[in-house]
Amino acid sequence: MTTRVTSEQRWGLYAWGGLVLLQLIWHAWLVPAQTVPLWLVLAITVAPLVLPLLAIRRIRRALLWVGILSLFYFCHGVAEAWSSPHERWLALVEVLLTLLLIGTLGAGVRRRPKAATKPPLA
Repeated sequence: MTTRVTSEQRWGLYAWGGLVLLQLIWHAWLVPAQTVPLWLVLAITVAPLVLPLLAIRRIRRALLWVGILSLFYFCHGVAEAWSSPHERWLALVEVLLTLLLIGTLGAGVRRRPKAATKPPLA
């Protein structure tokens, strides 16, 4: 059984992958934590993004999970952009990726046509 991936879902998958890569690059390479072990930082930042892979056979459900999780990353990006000038560009990329991901979820919703209304019973 093959599932057809829509263009919105494809962009959502790209944003999801970009968010995972950004977390790895940001916290493991560009700005590693000084006081917390690296494994703990990656467990907090990357592991939640990898969990929806358990539902990848149902792309809509996996993207919904990631969309809900991405609200945390949106808040993190806004807070970092506001408080850390040297990490601002990374935080803004994080915000853009989360907005793209959430936007693809909204764009992928198909509205059902309105059913013909029944006349009221007299």
